[in-house]
Amino acid sequence: MTSAGKQTPVPATTAAFHMQAVISFAVGLAAVAIGILYLPADPWVRGFLAIAVLYVTTSAFTLAKCVRDKQESLTVVNRVDQARLEKLLAEHDPFRNAA
Repeated sequence: MTSAGKQTPVPATTAAFHMQAVISFAVGLAAVAIGILYLPADPWVRGFLAIAVLYVTTSAFTLAKCVRDKQESLTVVNRVDQARLEKLLAEHDPFRNAA
């Protein structure tokens, strides 16, 4: 906990996992690029496949960002709801007369 009483965020992944994901992505993209480069097909076919791979790659990044943003927004809503509940419980006095 920090001096203000708030918890410091815990990283979801380690640096090693992050590096493994980056290397895996780079190797996969390089393998597809080399495969397209050496494909025994006309240049326009290889160009089409290269554009398709780039499109799928950018779409995957966009989808991952949208999923992350949705999860973060749900986390914020859950935190607000939890704070409201904690405030209600803190203010509740079961021994007070219901007059």
